[in-house]
Amino acid sequence: MHVRRSVAVTAVWIAVIAGLVTLEIAELTHLFTLPLESALSNPIAFVFALVFTTIVAIIGAIFVGIYISHRLLRPAGFTPFEEEMLRMRIELQELARSVEEVRTATVGPAPKAPPRGGPRP
Repeated sequence: MHVRRSVAVTAVWIAVIAGLVTLEIAELTHLFTLPLESALSNPIAFVFALVFTTIVAIIGAIFVGIYISHRLLRPAGFTPFEEEMLRMRIELQELARSVEEVRTATVGPAPKAPPRGGPRP
């Protein structure tokens, strides 16, 4: 059942995208272009143009939102920079442990650090 739903959703999105591409081609070829005088003289055409533009803008915003949310929510791994930073962190922790082992073997345990924020009255 889940597979059929995803196929249906994919088909609907493909149809929406095909419709938007068709509208864009029609707009580029001036198929839907009316002279400004006829659009202003016919209030119904003017309202239709406003509603149509609003609907197309909302659909575009939905596509942008889908793209951004997909990029944010995609379970991607770490970038190479982040992987290098994690490796450096592990190496630094190992180095700090080794230095502490050498220091405790030669000098003894480390003195306790004073509390942060200075002495309290």
